[in-house]
Order: sequence, then C-alpha cells, then structure tokens
Amino acid sequence: MTHLVVLGLDSREDAERVIQLTEELAKQELLQREDAAIAYKDAKGKVRIQQTMNLTGAGATSGALWGTLIGLIFLNPLAGFAVGAASGALAGKLTDVGINDQLIKDVGRQLQEDHAAVFLLARSATVDRVVDALKPFGPTVIQTNLTKEREDELVQALQS
Repeated sequence: MTHLVVLGLDSREDAERVIQLTEELAKQELLQREDAAIAYKDAKGKVRIQQTMNLTGAGATSGALWGTLIGLIFLNPLAGFAVGAASGALAGKLTDVGINDQLIKDVGRQLQEDHAAVFLLARSATVDRVVDALKPFGPTVIQTNLTKEREDELVQALQS
C-alpha cells in the first residue's frame, strides 16, 4: 500500500532540498518513492507546481517512436513521427498517476506566500531513518493517508 504524506516547509528551496533528499534516500533503499511534487506560491500569489514525474515528455517520446515505425510501414515516417509525438504527448498529459493533481492545487492555494508543500507518495520506508533525515528542515505535517495513530507518531517524531 502506498502512503501519502504532505509536509509544509518554510521555503521553496527547502522543498526542493527535501525532494533531492528523498531521491538520495531512495538510492540508499531507505524509501520507495512512487511520486513526489512541490507546490508553492510565487510572488504574485499564483500557485506553482513542480512534479517529479513528467508523463507528457515520456508520452511524446514513446509516441514519436511508434509513430515513426508506423509511418515507415505506410512510407511516410515524418508524418508518423509528428502524429505519434502529438498523440503520445496528449495521452501523457491526460494520464493522471501518482499524486492527485487537484489535491496539490488545493493545498497550494492554502499556503502562505514564500512557503511550500512537499507531497510524497511512498510504498515503503525505513521510517526512523527518513524522519531523522527530514528533521533539519523543520517540516509540518499538513496531511497524510496514515491512520490517526501513525500520523500522530509521525508528527511527534518530526517535532522531537
């Protein structure tokens, strides 16, 4: 089962460092991260989102490859490439896997200016090691899909 944890941080820079930290923790096999994202408000108060999973680019690449191959069969590889890339990009953009985009936007709207939220979707984690790595950033737990008891334990561990 995957677990979603949304952490509030004091700055976009801290949020980006936390995302980098989770990548390092994943390399050390202390965290199996499925997806991650950052939401923050820019100077104009507009919610900005950075996601780690870019489905549009992957879809365009895959579509271009398949479109070229199909185009070769019908003796028009350039048209196949263009149509494949466009349809692949559209399919990638419309595919919503991982963290719900609406949740990211909703939490982002609630942020104060110059603050950020990190969304982590993880399958498993060595909790004590991950918590110890996150503590220096002083995160606040905004939301989780953990049980109430586990969420309280996480809040306590991050505050101590």
